Amino acid sequence: MAKRELLLGCGANKTKRMSVEADDFGWQNLTTLDINPDHKPGVVWDLTQLPLPFLDNSFDEIHAYEVLEHTGQQGDYRFFFRQFSEFWRILQPDGYLFATVPAYDSLWAWGDPSHSRIINQGTLSFLSQKIYEQDIGKTTMSDFRYLYKADFQCVFSEVSDDNFRFVLQAIKQEG
Repeated sequence: MAKRELLLGCGANKTKRMSVEADDFGWQNLTTLDINPDHKPGVVWDLTQLPLPFLDNSFDEIHAYEVLEHTGQQGDYRFFFRQFSEFWRILQPDGYLFATVPAYDSLWAWGDPSHSRIINQGTLSFLSQKIYEQDIGKTTMSDFRYLYKADFQCVFSEVSDDNFRFVLQAIKQEG
């Protein structure tokens, strides 16, 4: 059965750049989404408009290359958790979110006038229920579990050149 994949903010480049399998760099069943109809995406949509126009558990993979830094505002934790909850909602159990954003110390992080937030390794901790359990009361980590019920596990992250790349896996109960 072919994987169902979603490419967010596809723009003109629809190349698959990340995978959990070394030989998996082709799309199987791709849906593209972009705000700009000139790029001819399958779905024209503004990622700041939630909920996203997909059913629960629609995709095995979501890919977001150089797009998440354009959505939301630094410090708008409500939108941040709503957006990642939406990604979690539309992913299958154990599905993956692949993303690249500018590294926090990159010239482009705040140099691009359309960038509105930074995502780094610390940001990802707030998406894991396991990390909340480990750190709340023992560190200065803020507790957002009252509004964030989704759960991701970070399975890969690295800063390379000017980019921060990461892979999150959706932790869900099947059924």
